Amino acid sequence: MRILIANDDGYLAPGLATLVAACEGLGELDVVAPEQNASGTSNSLTLGRPLQVFKASNGYRYINGTPSDCVHVALTGLLGYKPDLVVSGINNGANMGDDTLYSGTVAAAMEGYLFGIPAIAFSLTEKGWGHIDAAGRVARSVIQQALAGLAAGKAGGHWLLNVNIPDRADADRLPRVITRLGRRHASEPVIEQMSPRGDKLYWIGPAGDAREAGEGTDFHATASGRVSITPLQVDLTDHASLGRWSGVWPGA
Repeated sequence: MRILIANDDGYLAPGLATLVAACEGLGELDVVAPEQNASGTSNSLTLGRPLQVFKASNGYRYINGTPSDCVHVALTGLLGYKPDLVVSGINNGANMGDDTLYSGTVAAAMEGYLFGIPAIAFSLTEKGWGHIDAAGRVARSVIQQALAGLAAGKAGGHWLLNVNIPDRADADRLPRVITRLGRRHASEPVIEQMSPRGDKLYWIGPAGDAREAGEGTDFHATASGRVSITPLQVDLTDHASLGRWSGVWPGA
């Protein structure tokens, strides 16, 4: 078993070290992570400049790019082999609902999925690494169960899972449930500031509150003290509206 590990909080993040420790003994591990915090970079690839790969004293490799860059470079030349699994995280904060569209943590896992490799993204629901050790135990257990499902033919050929873990000391004893993505209200307004030189600056505002957080959603599961596991896909096609739009351009 060969496992590629990435994240979006940077190669020095406690969540990455915890995820690496959680994978110890499960197979051969390679870590390729961003040099800096790259939260919110989504699936972006760096195309306008070359990337560099560095090696940290602990053996991790890190790249001056995005989470997607890290996994892409690893899979297309750096490793020299195709891993059996890509895991990403453990993120410093939740990635639920609409957050998944912006998340670098999810994007790193998705890059593996796009290359036909099973992948899992892990996030802790609160910032600050409060109970990161418990989250690590959850991650190890989820990885073991997912791989067992793969080996038994129950999980399909390859898949992408988004796992959100309540920030609790007993997280490893909480039930795990399969969920769908909830939805958020629109983001809060941007925050304006002035630089010391009189230039106007804008900070992206906080994420909106959950607006679809009922039973079955990732928001509801974690708020109810359960670990949320959401299967994701890449197809953004609005299949339900294909017929309606075909009527607009019938000769297309």
